[in-house]
Amino acid sequence: MARTRAQDFEEKQRGILDNAAAVFAQQGMEKASMSQIAKYAQVSKALLYHYYPSKDALIFAIIITHLEELDAAIEAADDPALPPEQRLRKLVGAVLENYRGADNQHKVQLNATAALSDAQKAEITAVERSIVRRFSLVLDEINPGLDSKDRPLLMPVTMSLFGMMNWVYMWFRDGGRISREDYADVATTLILEGIKAVR
Repeated sequence: MARTRAQDFEEKQRGILDNAAAVFAQQGMEKASMSQIAKYAQVSKALLYHYYPSKDALIFAIIITHLEELDAAIEAADDPALPPEQRLRKLVGAVLENYRGADNQHKVQLNATAALSDAQKAEITAVERSIVRRFSLVLDEINPGLDSKDRPLLMPVTMSLFGMMNWVYMWFRDGGRISREDYADVATTLILEGIKAVR
């Protein structure tokens, strides 16, 4: 007879992922151990291994969950009926809002992918490409000349925007003098104004 899933399975699973991300962010991927994670998450090692059979499986779960939630938030915020400049601002705002409280998960994504299998990396890359594609399509609407065969600049411009968003955790503090909404405006303006000069 198959075991039934506990009613609080997803809640426990999410708690483990959040606590593991904190340990990985503090200790680094190599130094962090399953024992430390279990202790920090206040669960037994047996329960931790029940959910995640290895450290690599745990790292992968942190990254893929973070990216899938980000992709869903971007999809929900995207409104093709809007003018492309407003549409871009909504997408940037969705990313920065999704990053709220997710600094640890973001650090794991940026630093731990090398520890994963090729299959896991491929799954992560597929979600990342989905996210990037949504932005590049909007940027292409704003400046169709970016995708020239002679000088293909659409992807460099798109990744420059992600560079601005992805490293926010290094300096941004909630409750500081600038809000996430303010910075979403700044990042969008920098891209929109700068993109006019890119030929």
